Amino acid sequence: MNSRMDTLEFSPHQLRPDELGSRLKTDIRHGLTDDAAAARLEEYGPNAIESRERISPWMILLHQLKSPVVYLLLVAAAMSLFFREWPDAIAIGVVILLNTAIGFIMELQAERSMKALEKLTRQAARVLRNGKLKEVPVEEIVPGDIAFLEAGDMVAADGRIADATDLQADESALTGESVPAEKSPEPVEAETPLAERTNMVYKGTFIRKGNAHVVITTTGMQTELGHIATMVAGAKKTATPLEKKLEGFSKRLIGITIVIVLLIFVAGLLNKVPFMDMLQTCIALAVAAIPEGLPIVATLALARGMMRMARHQVIVKKLSAVETLGAATMICTDKTGTLTENKMEVTAVVLDEKEIDPENGTDDAPGLDLLQRVAVLCNNASLEGETGDPLELSLLQFAGRTGADIRKMHAAFHKKAEAPFNSDTRVMGTIHQGEKGYFISAKGATENLVDYCSHIFRRGETAPFPDADKQRWLDLTDKLAASGLKPLAFAMKETDRQEDDFMQNLVFLGIAGFLDPPREGVQQVIRECHTAGIGIIMLTGDHPATAAKIASQLGISSHENNGAINGKDMDGQRDKWLQSSVFARVSPKQKLDLVEALQQQHHIVAMTGDGVNDAPALKKADIGIAMGIRGTQVSQEVADMILKDDAFSSIVKAIKQGRIIFENIRRFIIFLLSCNVSELLVIGVIALLNLPFQLAALQILFINLVTDVLPAMALGFTKGDNTVMLKKPKDPRQPIVDKKRWISIWVYAAVIGGSAVTAAFATDGATNNALFFTLIFSQLLHSFNMTTGREKFLSGPVVRNTYLWFANLLSIGLTLLALTIPAVAEALQLEQMAWRNWGIIALCSAGSLVVIRLLRSLKIVA
Repeated sequence: MNSRMDTLEFSPHQLRPDELGSRLKTDIRHGLTDDAAAARLEEYGPNAIESRERISPWMILLHQLKSPVVYLLLVAAAMSLFFREWPDAIAIGVVILLNTAIGFIMELQAERSMKALEKLTRQAARVLRNGKLKEVPVEEIVPGDIAFLEAGDMVAADGRIADATDLQADESALTGESVPAEKSPEPVEAETPLAERTNMVYKGTFIRKGNAHVVITTTGMQTELGHIATMVAGAKKTATPLEKKLEGFSKRLIGITIVIVLLIFVAGLLNKVPFMDMLQTCIALAVAAIPEGLPIVATLALARGMMRMARHQVIVKKLSAVETLGAATMICTDKTGTLTENKMEVTAVVLDEKEIDPENGTDDAPGLDLLQRVAVLCNNASLEGETGDPLELSLLQFAGRTGADIRKMHAAFHKKAEAPFNSDTRVMGTIHQGEKGYFISAKGATENLVDYCSHIFRRGETAPFPDADKQRWLDLTDKLAASGLKPLAFAMKETDRQEDDFMQNLVFLGIAGFLDPPREGVQQVIRECHTAGIGIIMLTGDHPATAAKIASQLGISSHENNGAINGKDMDGQRDKWLQSSVFARVSPKQKLDLVEALQQQHHIVAMTGDGVNDAPALKKADIGIAMGIRGTQVSQEVADMILKDDAFSSIVKAIKQGRIIFENIRRFIIFLLSCNVSELLVIGVIALLNLPFQLAALQILFINLVTDVLPAMALGFTKGDNTVMLKKPKDPRQPIVDKKRWISIWVYAAVIGGSAVTAAFATDGATNNALFFTLIFSQLLHSFNMTTGREKFLSGPVVRNTYLWFANLLSIGLTLLALTIPAVAEALQLEQMAWRNWGIIALCSAGSLVVIRLLRSLKIVA
């Protein structure tokens, strides 16, 4: 889209924020109005990067013709035309058109499914509109918007910093510099290189520390990231591991088929079968033997499974994740919001080592007013719309319940600076200017915050804070944590001047305990995981005693007395890690080390996370799972999956769905192979023994058409049942079809082929027709044999698959219809038969089903 922003006539980084605001006609303090933003969105277009090459329907259609199988069919059609075999040429042409149409429809559906999933994964950003901070979809950000960014956010568009607090950005995606860049609002020279523009942030980079208000200057493909995307837009998409396995499997199958077909061809010639008849038969047999629709059906099954996961609040970003998901042996999960409700509530407050009522407060409680002030000022949440961290929201609610006037407090104290919370310090601090000086407020983990405190508020006065007193507060923190509460400490200081390093010599006030109840049904889901052979490890920033208590309540650890491994005690104890299921106070490096240690033990690790600190471990894990509600854009960017509801139960549903999808892929592979191999065996045995009947080329093509396509698709839609979660995870090194299943395929093929040959011998004067119809009906009935594991037959998911019943009935209908249409019947060499012969065909077809069920019940085949 052309716009006046395509080429800026000025450099935003050389202007002061107010000058830039004037140039862009925006209000730095209040942002754009909704009407102005809508007009700019219409003018500049959506803030979007074309990250995935779009495939047009025409390209999908042409892709169907790029196949060795299609080339074989085209050669067969050309030879039929050359020898003036018009019915054969027409029939083969119809087969090519049908195969192309079916493949086109399936791939088009998969492409549309992926587009629908991309819409579901769109993120939101915070901008000032009409003077209020609100969340808008990233695509709706426009030049002139005032965006608010803080640690953990991915920058949604290029922008000029208007104000910042201790801001650092990771710009390695653009500059290659791995060290985070320090940022400030100060102007720089117009000629300053991109890597040195300290007052700019760029789309696709990450905020590592601090927060800022940013004036958006360019969006979409006009951003620096958009320029890079333009250069790499034509990059070829890498095949997923499953696709590579299927491709390798198909190539091996083609090789095996060619060898067998050549042997049959030579045997036919030795038995004096006409050269052209044998050539056409072998070409048709090769086409029938190779499951050419396998990659398409697999892609459709995966895409449909991904959409089904989306209905369970799980967005899968990569097809390859579906395959790996079903093999997960270990889930490393955080606690807050995933295992628990993420609805924090202050249930205990201790001031001057005395507990007070957190609901109403106590008028004579010394220090309550100061703790209320810290709870309100050292806080970035807002009760209006209930936006912000749940813990900070609960602090505002606590202050309101105990008599504090939150609006009046904000009006009396203006924030001047902030020291943001991070995983290293585990403390947050702010400094505010009031009428009588400056007020410093701080909150954080007790064991960290006491190190910043030199005094304590006791009996209404400030007193020294010796180490012995600090230890008593640490013991009290342990006591609260052991009862299942999340403890948080508070401190303050009043001063007459603003200090750059204001987080020192603070006055300790007390601690509060927060309760975050477990999510409903989590305990049952954890039991289901253990039954399925999946281990659970809880990683949390909570106090170790709190972590151990919650883990015991949820059933993650067998005994709460086992305790949690503290992050500070993890160095050099990898053997001990593997024996524990609860880790507290862990750093990003320790999370990464834990994932690596589990992978070295051949575990397939699924890792959940929501913050910047989780990004390394999310990326390292076999399956990275980000939170959709409270997850930062950094975590969502590197993850393979996103949980829209942040619920642990959704992970387990996704694992179940992943197992079902993989089993479905294996179902229709085994079905296709056993059916196609049965045709190879039948024609091979007839050619070698020179029997008085044989299948014609068109008959083979027709059998392949009615038995392979619809039933295979239907098997890919099998819903599965609860038995899928009673199995141990599959070995990721195991091929899709292992040795045991290959043996089963040949046994199935022998039974189906044997029933067809038996029917041919048993009928009177219709041997070819009996062979033809028995093969079709036996193969269709064989689709019901595709149960796996502990699935039951009659009441199992395969027999209950309505798609499969419909597919088989439609295939039978097409077969009988071919018999009633004279032109088609003549081309397929079909003729009307006596009822006795139909009875023999039905008996032999049903017999193949019974024999295979008997062999399976005796554990002779898988």
